[in-house]
Amino acid sequence: MSKPSIAKRRAKPRQHERQHRQQPEQPTGLRWVIWLGAGTALLILLALLLNWRYPLQLPEHNQQAFSRVVVDRHGRTLRAFPDAQGVWRLPVTLDQIAPDYLAAVLHYEDRWFYHHPGINPFAIARAAWQNLQCGCVVSGGSTLTMQVARRLYPHHRNLSGKLQQALRALQLEWQLGKEEILTLYLNYVPMGGVIEGVEAAAQMYLDKPAAELSLSESALLAVLPQAPSRLRPDRHPQRARAARDKVLRRLLRFEAISPHAYQQALLDPVFARQPDTPQQAPLLARHLIQRYPQQPLIHTTLDGDLQREISRQLQRDIQLFPRHHSAAVLVVHNPSHEIRVYSGTADFGNPQRLGHVDMVQAIRSPGSTLKPFIYGLALDQGLIHGASLLTDAPRLRQAYQPGNFSAGFSGPVSPPRALNYSLNLPAVQVLEALTPARFYAALSNAGFHYQLPDAARPNLSLALGGGGVSLWQLVMLYSSLMNQGQVFPLQPLLSAAHTHSLPSRPAINTRPIALPNRGRQLLSPEAAWVTTDWLRNPLPNRTRSVDVIQPRTFGWKTGTSYGFRDSWAIGITPEYTVGVWFGRPDGTPSPGYFGAVTAMPALQRIMTMIDRRPRWPEPPPPVQAIDACWPLGRLLSNTPDDQCHRTVTGWSIRQLVPPTLPDSANPGAPNPLPVLVNQHGQRVNAHCDRSGTPTRLQSLALWPIMLESWIPASQRLSQQLPSPAPGCESSLRLERQLQITGIEPGEHIRASQNNPAGEHVLPSLTLSANGGVGTRSWYINGEYRGSSTEQQPLTLSLRRAGAQQIVLIDNEGNSDRITVYAD
Repeated sequence: MSKPSIAKRRAKPRQHERQHRQQPEQPTGLRWVIWLGAGTALLILLALLLNWRYPLQLPEHNQQAFSRVVVDRHGRTLRAFPDAQGVWRLPVTLDQIAPDYLAAVLHYEDRWFYHHPGINPFAIARAAWQNLQCGCVVSGGSTLTMQVARRLYPHHRNLSGKLQQALRALQLEWQLGKEEILTLYLNYVPMGGVIEGVEAAAQMYLDKPAAELSLSESALLAVLPQAPSRLRPDRHPQRARAARDKVLRRLLRFEAISPHAYQQALLDPVFARQPDTPQQAPLLARHLIQRYPQQPLIHTTLDGDLQREISRQLQRDIQLFPRHHSAAVLVVHNPSHEIRVYSGTADFGNPQRLGHVDMVQAIRSPGSTLKPFIYGLALDQGLIHGASLLTDAPRLRQAYQPGNFSAGFSGPVSPPRALNYSLNLPAVQVLEALTPARFYAALSNAGFHYQLPDAARPNLSLALGGGGVSLWQLVMLYSSLMNQGQVFPLQPLLSAAHTHSLPSRPAINTRPIALPNRGRQLLSPEAAWVTTDWLRNPLPNRTRSVDVIQPRTFGWKTGTSYGFRDSWAIGITPEYTVGVWFGRPDGTPSPGYFGAVTAMPALQRIMTMIDRRPRWPEPPPPVQAIDACWPLGRLLSNTPDDQCHRTVTGWSIRQLVPPTLPDSANPGAPNPLPVLVNQHGQRVNAHCDRSGTPTRLQSLALWPIMLESWIPASQRLSQQLPSPAPGCESSLRLERQLQITGIEPGEHIRASQNNPAGEHVLPSLTLSANGGVGTRSWYINGEYRGSSTEQQPLTLSLRRAGAQQIVLIDNEGNSDRITVYAD
């Protein structure tokens, strides 16, 4: 091989080395970009892994995180129930909070909240420098997001805990929007003790929702989380004021408020009440919370101000009663069927008054409160009209023989008078004509549940409380009188439309509660109007109230159950129906406590409070005023003069003018009574008149036989009948007229001596009578006292002083009546 070839081969490696040395090296910046990208990807991957391993557990996914709240129609808290840990935390959203409070929080706690990613390095550096210079904690560098992270995930106050807090803050900012994070802060920020969140603080300390906070109040609550125990305004008002003023100065410095607003806010005093859980309508709130367990925020139809005022009045009223008594009030807005006031007890939490028992829902005897609907249904059925003749007298040969609550009998009465005086016997008479089964069915079909004793069937005792109802049901029934006779379910909850129109809405997901609101017809509109008109009577003069307002602008009905166990008063106007109950929840009798003197004064005050000048509707066209004749009950224009003994004016519906109900003491007797007379006007019959002279029929209007002692003697059957013709005396003989003897009407009777103790003794009466048929039954002041025969007098002791109405009735219904006085 030649030398050039060897040299050429040696030159090639050196040439390759020179070429390698001439290639440019990779830039250092590019390597950093690669490393930075790889590191970022690794961090993102790590963040994803941490987020997967430690996911956010947000409280909005857990309804138990908030107190359960029942609010009134304006969104104000009626009663709240703490969460499982006993913390009072009320849900709130940004649009429920006063703008001044939001501005105070952001400017004082975290000015750069809408600009940082969850942590603020500059704030952390500033806080570290200030704390280092002072050698103490001057300020913190936590953002609002970091404070939310600490509230949701508590940690130790060390470097590890702070790192965890920062990571959670970044996680919150990654997954939530700023408004969502701010909402969490506003709901979970500590406000002292077991109070958390601005809504709970506003309600507990200031007795108002967060939406109504003033500028000074906003500053007061904005600074409270800095030191919740040390700055509580109810315990340390001076410290709280100094902290509030600091917030106001910062707001002024950052031009968030005007100098004038700043000066005005500084003048406001710091006043806060001791935190106390609202207890308005506590029994209704408890019922709703149990009925809707998944509903954290329940909007009721109640008026919080009216609820509070009436509850306080009821609590004052009950102090006048023995310690075991209670009371209840229910107020309903008739057009909407919404409940405005629900007081199920007069003294919630008082064990002596059984304050935990809800007497709005309790089943009790209604007494005579259902009488208006007996008359209303009888109007619709064409059984009576407003001028019908009814009988308030003992029921002859009847299994059910009640007396009147007020002693004595009134004799002939019209339906409005019978209802005004709450007379028992006319109501039973009308119910007997209507039939208890039809009355019970009508109530049931309208959605009214009249509970009967076990195995009992509808009977005449329904007129006087022979079953059980609740105050809720009773108010629902009376409200129908102002709703064209339709019975609507009462509405304790706002409809979805009303709920969404409120300025406050739930902070966590809730479902609107839908309730049925379909009416069922009980009475015709005209019968409802007439029944309501009959209830608009002068107020009773038997009252213990000293502040009764005299304008009598509402309809009312009282009732008392058997044994004085329940006292009722129901009031109605076109706008409102109010039900009041007084009594003992355990059902023990309370002698002397009855509707007119117990429940009626409370009703009068409430009606004056809610509806002073109601505007009553005019009568509908089917309602007309008529003049009717007693005793037949027919129109005056259709009644002969000799059969019209008394003219009475009243309402008629749909031109229905039924005659007087049949006489139960003389069933089947024609009325008017046809009487055969000869040409001389003498009474004859086919057995005694053989003269062949012309005869004619004469018609006599008969009063019910039980009423004869209440009517003029000239109108009694014995005086109306023509005298018998010669030869007809024996076949047309009448029994002798029944008459009380041995005592004169109006006579004053005195006891002859006192008892051994020197006490005055009421006198006794020896009663006897002439005439009549069979056994005689004696009633004194409406109470059956015994029986006698014509030859056997009856001696009875009187039970009270004053007027004594004595009524005597024989087996045929003949009667006599006198009034004497016991001194």
